[in-house]
Amino acid sequence: MYQVLYFLWGTNWHIALKIIGYVLISLSFLGVVGTILLENRNPVKAMAYIMLLVFVPILGLVVYYYLGRDLRKKRRFTLKGSKDETLMLRYWESQRKEIDQMQLQLRKQVASKQEISAMLLNTRHSVLSCDNRVQLLLNGEEKFPAVMDALRAAKHHIHIEYYIFAADDVGNAIAEILLEKLRAGVEVRFIYDDLGCDKIGDIPDLLEENGAEVFAFSPVLINFYLNANYRNHRKIIIIDGEVGFTGGINIDDRYLNNAKHPVFWRDTHLKLEGDVVNLLQLQFMMSYRYCSKQTFPFSPPYFHRSDLNENCFADIVASGPDSEFPMAMQTILMAINNARRSIRISNPYFIPNEQILTALQMAALSGKTVQLILPFRGDSFFVQHAAQSYIKSLLDAGVKVYFYQKGFIHAKSIAIDDNLAIVGSVNLDYRSFYLNSEIAVVVYDKTFVHKLNAAFEQDLQDSEHIDRRSWRNRSLWQKFIDGVCRLLTPLL
Repeated sequence: MYQVLYFLWGTNWHIALKIIGYVLISLSFLGVVGTILLENRNPVKAMAYIMLLVFVPILGLVVYYYLGRDLRKKRRFTLKGSKDETLMLRYWESQRKEIDQMQLQLRKQVASKQEISAMLLNTRHSVLSCDNRVQLLLNGEEKFPAVMDALRAAKHHIHIEYYIFAADDVGNAIAEILLEKLRAGVEVRFIYDDLGCDKIGDIPDLLEENGAEVFAFSPVLINFYLNANYRNHRKIIIIDGEVGFTGGINIDDRYLNNAKHPVFWRDTHLKLEGDVVNLLQLQFMMSYRYCSKQTFPFSPPYFHRSDLNENCFADIVASGPDSEFPMAMQTILMAINNARRSIRISNPYFIPNEQILTALQMAALSGKTVQLILPFRGDSFFVQHAAQSYIKSLLDAGVKVYFYQKGFIHAKSIAIDDNLAIVGSVNLDYRSFYLNSEIAVVVYDKTFVHKLNAAFEQDLQDSEHIDRRSWRNRSLWQKFIDGVCRLLTPLL
């Protein structure tokens, strides 16, 4: 070190520092490029990072460090995935006597769509459930009263796992119910995403002080940039192992259309009863064990056998950075490919990969009705324009695209024909498919799909159909902006 300082003192030190800087940047550049190639990631994504590094080296290094590193293979996620598979295997073993018979019954009802359930079973991601009641909840006006009523009825435990939980009117009302239940001796386990819940206030402290088990998923205070890419985007509530809620609606006033906020927020959520709640409970258990290094028993009152006789089949599909396969994406892809007549999709963040895009085009070209509702004005300039870059190729293939005009459509729902639906937290983008922890319910039931289709029909009334000719005639500047945003999508 003394010799280095002596050298700098005796020479033109600012030139020496420049040389050292260039050498360090060059070594970092070569190291990052080598890492990208060794990761064997998607060629388009790899090339996007390499080109960014070539043309804007400093910015490229910063972007790659903050957003590009693939931490899915790091120890914490690898171990979580292997332990989750073991946990799912234990649950599968406890139910295996009935599984084959249920799969046969499902095949009779939905034909080849049963292969979705078979895939989830064979990859140990879900176990088909039969005796269920699935209620469609539209917007915060229907969800929040149902959630609060169920919470007030809790007798043994309440489990909550949320991406956004805001300390506003809705969040504080739910927190107050939780505090009342804690004082009454009800167990409360509360997991919140530390990045998404930036407006949660002192709710975690209040709950913990009153006896709740509270955990921040992947805290961001110290390792903000390290953890910013791998978030828990799920929305889960389970009460007494008997009632569950999941879907796209966070705990936030924005979803309650009471004129307090200027934008109408259209979203979809589910209330679950029956054996499918056990699957939701199991997914919560995996997150709870990851955060707390603890678990709870595979027995009542946490897990119950349903006494319902609804004959409504359902699976739970969950995916995250710990998943061996992008199960949410593969489930959606298989559902599209198994459609016979119609595909109806609502999604706020539409940046599909090539598999999803090609599947939608092929479905439309083969004569199936493919309808897609997107926000007319999204909450992200970048995502909005990136999504618009895909519309021309969809219109050319015969896909019917609509822009929702009434407000912002945040619903993440898919209806296939009249007997399959997927509703959850999954956006149609790379982040949901590969980076975030997501969850969705796969429902094989005509009654439920009929209700979801009725909601879709209403949304169509509040949407504008995109004409192929008018879309082509947009200004070159609009097309240019869309194209630039699309070029950057692999960097997400």
